[in-house]
Amino acid sequence: MTCVQVFLTFCTLVTLYFADEIPLNVIESRHLSDSAPLLNDPLQNSLELSKSEFHAPGLDNVSGNSTNNDSELSLNSNHANSAGGQNETFNDGPGAVLVNLLTSLRHLPPGMHSVLLVMALTWLSWFPFFLFDTDWMGREVYHGDPKGTSNEVMLYDQGVREGAFGLLLNSVVLGISSFLIEPMCQKLGSRLVWAMSNFIVFVCMAGTAVISLISVGEYSEGIEHVIGGNAPIRIASLIVFALLGFPLAITYSVPFSVTAELTADSGGGQGLAIGVLNLAIVIPQMIISIGAGPWDALFGGGNIPAFVLASVCALAAGVYAALKLPNLSSSSFSGFHFG
Repeated sequence: MTCVQVFLTFCTLVTLYFADEIPLNVIESRHLSDSAPLLNDPLQNSLELSKSEFHAPGLDNVSGNSTNNDSELSLNSNHANSAGGQNETFNDGPGAVLVNLLTSLRHLPPGMHSVLLVMALTWLSWFPFFLFDTDWMGREVYHGDPKGTSNEVMLYDQGVREGAFGLLLNSVVLGISSFLIEPMCQKLGSRLVWAMSNFIVFVCMAGTAVISLISVGEYSEGIEHVIGGNAPIRIASLIVFALLGFPLAITYSVPFSVTAELTADSGGGQGLAIGVLNLAIVIPQMIISIGAGPWDALFGGGNIPAFVLASVCALAAGVYAALKLPNLSSSSFSGFHFG
């Protein structure tokens, strides 16, 4: 617990030292919902047009009927603000969040549909690892069984602890790789960097299946009842854990940067676009959580079928990303700046 507290304190100090605070400028509220640019809301657009006409320079120089015109514009503005307030209440209310997300799918900027598909395939390849990584170490690598004999339970617990150490290595590599993402995207482009990360996940997920087959192949009683393991297999497993930190750092940053860049010219709407992008994360999570167990049982149990499926999804994501993701300027990617 002390190590965790020291580590969290260190992270907090790094954040306070390096993160530049950006002052917020006080601007007049325009009552424009973040979803308006993606939803193409005609009422809100008419509100903006009405406000621009009300403040047109020509109105200040008109004589004679200026009083009547000002009164009429004032009434129209009050009516529009009232209607706009009701519309904003609907758009920003809790009950309309899902409606806004689903409706915005029809009005996403060009290229966003490809981003959503690649994002979904990417997370379909990641969630089997997130859910079964330590269990895989306990069963297929250390040949333990949480419901077996005392010796098998001990081996399983040892494998789980070794898997937790592998996740520590994964986090260290992820942290180091975070500093390399920005220069890589500026040199290669975010499309190639994202595609490369999926190909690395494909190789690693396929590697877990190969490691499992080799490990199980050394025994004759199958995954659930073997006892023991060997050092090369355990070392190879830890290497896979560590290597996956690099593509994970890319997955945590590049898709969101691409989304922000694609929606930058829509006059806002980045928040709703990120919300739609998150749907491409949570839906694969539900699919894997519900379907991974029956999928593994269909092939006799163990974690190998889920990892094979993950490798296929990662390969599909890499190929589709390389072919279909929009080409963004290499200089458009901007990450953290120090100084």
